[in-house]
Amino acid sequence: MCGRYNFTVEQSDELREIIEQLNAKIHGKEVKTGEIFPTNQVPLLIGENDQASPVLSIWGFPKFDKKGVIINARSETAFEKRTFRESIINRRCIIPSSGFYEWDSEKRKIMFRLDGTNALYMAGLYNYYQDELRFVILTTAANDSISDVHHRMPLVIPRNEIDTWILDDMVTSDILHRIPPQLIREVV
Repeated sequence: MCGRYNFTVEQSDELREIIEQLNAKIHGKEVKTGEIFPTNQVPLLIGENDQASPVLSIWGFPKFDKKGVIINARSETAFEKRTFRESIINRRCIIPSSGFYEWDSEKRKIMFRLDGTNALYMAGLYNYYQDELRFVILTTAANDSISDVHHRMPLVIPRNEIDTWILDDMVTSDILHRIPPQLIREVV
């Protein structure tokens, strides 16, 4: 499960570029950075004009009982679940981040990120609810770089496959079943 992540642009040219592109579209609307919580409105990459384009979106699909939000979708069952089926076919997205957080058995907060870069891209799905763009993060079985802390992790997409994930319907199933890259951790 991924219940919090970080989006910090100061140390990442990639993330700073996303913010600059987004600011050109939204003209001064404040973009949340730092630690991101469910229901925050944050940058997201979706397909527009046959390319990945930044937009603002709210993290979490509303639950049917209107009590809370769904923040994650299991990659293994996304095609089977009514809540996610249409989005996995037609509305795939990328959640740009610096890394994500999990808590170990001693309640220490650990940030997981990719080695050698300050940007980590998570696969997601989006949909519109009452004219609000909302997203969930796709999760998969944890690889051995995180499995001692949590049994699930976000489906991490390499930077060079962002457009492929968002735009190429022919590879969706293959990407959903990949083992994510090894991550490094830091107690914060």
